[in-house]
Amino acid sequence: MGDYARRGCDSHLRPGQGWPAPPEALRDRAGHPVRRFAGYARLVPRSQDWLTEESRLVQWTERAVDDATVQGLEAAGFSPLLARLLALRGVSAQTAADWFAPSLRQLADPEEWPVVGRIADVILAFVRRGGPIVVFGDYDCDGVSATAILVKAIRALPGADVRAFLPERLAEGYGMQEASVARMRRENPDVALVVTVDNGIVSAGQVARLKAEGVTVIVTDHHLPGPVLPDCLVADPVADVPDALCPACFRGLCGAGVAFLVAHAVIARAKAQGLVDTSKSYAGEALVLAGLATVADVMPLTGQNRILVAEALRVFRRCAPIGLCELYDRASRRGVEHMTARDFGFIIGPRINAAGRLGSGMDALKLVLCSDREKVRMQAREIDGRNQERKSTEQRMTDDALKKIVAGAAAQVVDLPDGHPGVAGIVAARVLESLEEQAVPVCVVVNGRGSARAPEGYNLRDALAECASLLDHFGGHAAAGGFSLPPGNTGAFRVAFAAACARQNKTGSAGVAVSFDAHVDGADLTLELAADIARMAPFGEGNPEPLFAARNLFLREVRPLGLEGRHLALTFRGDGFPRAVWWGHGDQVETLRANAAKPHEALFTVETSTYGGAHVELRIVALRLLQEV
Repeated sequence: MGDYARRGCDSHLRPGQGWPAPPEALRDRAGHPVRRFAGYARLVPRSQDWLTEESRLVQWTERAVDDATVQGLEAAGFSPLLARLLALRGVSAQTAADWFAPSLRQLADPEEWPVVGRIADVILAFVRRGGPIVVFGDYDCDGVSATAILVKAIRALPGADVRAFLPERLAEGYGMQEASVARMRRENPDVALVVTVDNGIVSAGQVARLKAEGVTVIVTDHHLPGPVLPDCLVADPVADVPDALCPACFRGLCGAGVAFLVAHAVIARAKAQGLVDTSKSYAGEALVLAGLATVADVMPLTGQNRILVAEALRVFRRCAPIGLCELYDRASRRGVEHMTARDFGFIIGPRINAAGRLGSGMDALKLVLCSDREKVRMQAREIDGRNQERKSTEQRMTDDALKKIVAGAAAQVVDLPDGHPGVAGIVAARVLESLEEQAVPVCVVVNGRGSARAPEGYNLRDALAECASLLDHFGGHAAAGGFSLPPGNTGAFRVAFAAACARQNKTGSAGVAVSFDAHVDGADLTLELAADIARMAPFGEGNPEPLFAARNLFLREVRPLGLEGRHLALTFRGDGFPRAVWWGHGDQVETLRANAAKPHEALFTVETSTYGGAHVELRIVALRLLQEV
């Protein structure tokens, strides 16, 4: 589970301290809630004018780097700037070649995690004896992708009877709840084997119930376990399971990543036993789905995940699955040959999530599994409509939530009785971003169903555990969680949750520190640098796009850009400093023009633009008047 936008800056304030901002200060001049740009959240107070005192409280610091690693990379032929960027990402002269060329041959063998092979053996045994198999998934992008991966792999086996089941988010909630398991049994009374994907690790009670009814259960998940592990075969990278400990290389996998390993082992065994065509590749769509889910679930793009995502993008560009391709085409003007990890996170992932948030995750699963182009077009159109509905609902709920912010609180618990529980998690993330320097955990509660998001430095799951007596159930990660609570408990939960978060916050930091990769000047910003940066992709959690800083910049021209002038095109005085684009800051045009003669400092990323011929273009992340030192 997870939303791509849930992570942010890692600084926060001591409860009760900071700048008491009224709710309207959390909005821009047009009255819109603050938004995140390009993966960098709360770099400067977007809700304030960029000349205000709050923006000066944000410290921009250059990341420290290991000099010996940089020197080794320079000796291997890398430029000083590229060597620095690589060293900051844990790349050395010895590992650089493989890091720049992630490929399937670098993937670790799934058999290195022995429980994966045992799970594959059980699945094949049930296929041979004709026992119906249910893949029990989840309604978010990771769960839908994981379900599709395993269903497709088992369907490839002759005689297999495999069925997909996803809980209904609103009626049943996440995972193996009593209601969802009961419905699964009603719909599949003859089921012999249940294999969970992206859920199940906290469902020891439901696993025991199924086993008592004669159903074999296998749990594959990537979430933290509860106090009691399910009594069955378990593959979970972060669970301390006896006889099933996960090798370090697989510990960052999402639910679909784990499903990919199981599917790989199933097909490998089927080929060895002559059950499937040994000359056929079965990995293509599974790779795309695993890569998509890895990005959408905000997993670190390092190690095995970097390889999965890079291969997923290569496969997508070459032979995209028709359902995902249709979703992409409906939202992007670029061809699939230009697909990036960002498109997984901001175009395809949110649309798959929207199906489960406002309707049924089965709608997205049917799209992914469908091979009929006409049906796919119709399904994609419906899902895209759900996403538009999600956006408008999210906007309204965020507006309402920002009006209920309590300045200086150790945590924000916002009750939205007229909201939609399927969008509560996104709204919590938006509110968290809006809090900026006052970032504390945020819970959004809709009719007894809650979603929570937290900045780094907190552990939501631990905080929710301290409130367990007030909740019906809860779960999640350090940065994101979900829960339900009885009617009338919201007030008591607000007090208990704030107290739990206050105990966790021991840093008392009074401002935000933003780290960037390197100071540069115009001479550094070349097409060669932009090409080197492009080779460092895929970018995302764990491998952010390089962020640069420059000082003493004087604006030459500030020009509105795009529909209704919502964006800005900037040029700077002096030779050699490229044109820049500042997305979403059209409301700053007059202020910038009035201060054009004053020195500025900027944070930005670098890319190649081909509009009007290949040239370097900067994407501004933050811009402010140069601070006096």
